[in-house]
Amino acid sequence: MTPLSADRNTPRRDRTTRHVPLAAATKLFAGGMSAINAAGNLVAVTASTTLKGAARTAKQVDNSTGAAGDQTGEQELGTFRWNNSTSTDLITRADIGSDAYGVDDQTVAKTNGGGTRSVVGKIADVDDIGVWVTHT
Repeated sequence: MTPLSADRNTPRRDRTTRHVPLAAATKLFAGGMSAINAAGNLVAVTASTTLKGAARTAKQVDNSTGAAGDQTGEQELGTFRWNNSTSTDLITRADIGSDAYGVDDQTVAKTNGGGTRSVVGKIADVDDIGVWVTHT
């Protein structure tokens, strides 16, 4: 491709949600943090190194007895407040702008836990109640 020599009308897509097939034997709860596993299916966030595309689960969906792809989950993209980890993994205001790592479907931490956690978003803010994380 050659560089532009005139204005370009670049298409834009505003995304506030994404729909992803659920993993087999999976139940997601509304308001929990979910992510896409290595197989491309939606799961609840856990301490795992293979998760990507984390965001808030929009609605409860139960695929507990189904195969992968039998149900589809809806994720909401944006900035959401999650529980803060504890001890040396406690996120502080000094960590704003850094990666947040998923501990479970409602908790984030400062570190990858010795190589056991995936990045779930960027730390946007920290308050007395929890950590605001931006998911894209």
